[in-house]
Amino acid sequence: SSSFEKLQAFRVVDIIGETPLIDLTHYVNNVNDCKARLLAKVEFFNPGFSIKDRIVRNIFTTAEKNGVLQPGMTVVAASSGNTGAATAMMCAIRGYKCIITTSQKCSQEKMDAIRAYGAELLVSPPGAQEGDENHYMNMAKNMAKTNPDWFDVDQYQNPYNPEAHCLTLGPEIWEQTNGKITHFIAAGSTGGTVCGTTRCLKERNPNIRSVLADPVGSIFTEYFHKRTHGKPGKFLVEGVGKGSIPGCMDIDVIDEVLPVKDCQAFRMCSKMAREEGILAGGSAGLNVFAGIVLANRLTTPGIVVTVLPDSGIKYQSKVYCREWL
Repeated sequence: SSSFEKLQAFRVVDIIGETPLIDLTHYVNNVNDCKARLLAKVEFFNPGFSIKDRIVRNIFTTAEKNGVLQPGMTVVAASSGNTGAATAMMCAIRGYKCIITTSQKCSQEKMDAIRAYGAELLVSPPGAQEGDENHYMNMAKNMAKTNPDWFDVDQYQNPYNPEAHCLTLGPEIWEQTNGKITHFIAAGSTGGTVCGTTRCLKERNPNIRSVLADPVGSIFTEYFHKRTHGKPGKFLVEGVGKGSIPGCMDIDVIDEVLPVKDCQAFRMCSKMAREEGILAGGSAGLNVFAGIVLANRLTTPGIVVTVLPDSGIKYQSKVYCREWL
């Protein structure tokens, strides 16, 4: 056969996942002299520059296999940005019309990316609260209900969201740490990443601790402790935290919640960019800050693993803009 036939090349969907694990242990003080390690999965190495490529591929593939997503249908997705971009990317690849709904909180860069993939973007009006008809989550849900030939990604309730992480992210972390991981820590919005990954890891070792990093203002912290919650507060980190409990958030698999302030998350972003050359989004700063706090608390050797969900390129007008800060 010719050298051309031997050439190894991939389609975009084939390079989702198998992201590298980087060492951030030098940020840990090891105050208890326990030699805890802090590692992070670089999820912005996915082709859509975020962890959400994993869930969208699984949701699409499963829906097509089950016959609920068919050629000629329109796909709609409510998203704070990254799932919207991943959905728009997948629709471009597989030939579906795409409509994304989001909120005013979504960065301009993420909005531009969604449109660049050819999707129609609808932004909910300022001040729309969860539960309101014109909130972006309800906009997508209502459009799907009134259009039978539309497919709703429904990342907040869709079980194939956490399943994607149980099938890919969890096993990758287990293999890359040689099964030595002791703690997994990540923020949640749908709950898919933290819950799906946790289930996979705890199936392999029930002693692994799962910690939910949560922006101050999100209801998850109160819900974890009381199983009830009041009104959410305001927070600026995008793509994590919530004002309601999504179906994919299984709080029972979580062992602890660690609240993080916006300023702590954003300072960590700046620190990683200037000291590590890691340009990551606000949720990555939140995760790493929480991971450092957790690792510093350990009194026995441990391996703490977190995720860097998306790229800082998506937040040049926000997290990395002095005027916005």
